[in-house]
Amino acid sequence: MTGILDDFKNAWDKPNNALPQLIIINVAVFVVTAIIYVVGTIAGFEGMVDAIFHGIFFIPPVFSDFLMKPWTIMTYAFAHDLRGIFHILFNMLMLYWFGRLIVDYLGSDRLIKLYVLGALAGAALYLLLFNLLPFYQEQASRISGMIGASAAVYAVIVAAATLMPNHTFFLLFFGPVKIKYIAAFSIFVSFLGSVGSNSGGNVAHLGGALIGYYYIATLNKGGDIGAWIISFMNWVKSFFVPRSKIKVTYSRKEKSTSRSSSKSATNASQDEIDVILDKISESGYESLSSDEKQKLFNASKK
Repeated sequence: MTGILDDFKNAWDKPNNALPQLIIINVAVFVVTAIIYVVGTIAGFEGMVDAIFHGIFFIPPVFSDFLMKPWTIMTYAFAHDLRGIFHILFNMLMLYWFGRLIVDYLGSDRLIKLYVLGALAGAALYLLLFNLLPFYQEQASRISGMIGASAAVYAVIVAAATLMPNHTFFLLFFGPVKIKYIAAFSIFVSFLGSVGSNSGGNVAHLGGALIGYYYIATLNKGGDIGAWIISFMNWVKSFFVPRSKIKVTYSRKEKSTSRSSSKSATNASQDEIDVILDKISESGYESLSSDEKQKLFNASKK
């Protein structure tokens, strides 16, 4: 048990470690809620446990119900169906495979931005359709709500496919497949499912996919629609992390030298970044060496 706790703690001690942190949070929520659900059912409190679980995590389809528990617009994206393992297993595998590409190319913070934006966009489209379109309004009274990280994961999948469409995964029984085809297939399956038994979940997938594409499109133009997410997280952290009482000052001469040096380093590295981007265009992201990936990662954070 100590070893597990140490592994859990170390995941937060390492910088730029958002991918394992997101996976750990999802798995931890699943394990804890599953244990409570099983114990509560055996003890005869199934109804109470179910009510608490729905109250904390399920985002309801009816807008008036949602207003009574607005926190579910985010908590739903960290909980999964307790009746089986495949819901969370599929989501975490896809998050790991595609999330690694986002972290390698864009950095850890942008993976967090994509996950949060995907969850919000999935919930927004879900609420919009279930409260405006008659087809979905008829179903709203028959469903208790929605949970799952799928919308957030779809944002990561589509963002990675938009960023590097020709990157290849080796799939069992299929061999090498470009990730743009994996993303396209996933979107089409969700589009078909948007009128099926899990219409709410599939609608949320499409919302996540849309924001994943839009995020990369705006990022390529120099914008970052998720910048507020990290700012908000840092603001929350500021209440729990004590501020340093040590005041550091620098002379004007040191500042001038530092700026000059930094500017020189940025200009010097731009040619290298251009060469790396040309290499990606010609041979794909997988052709980069570890040093080239690191240089690209560092440049993306500037």
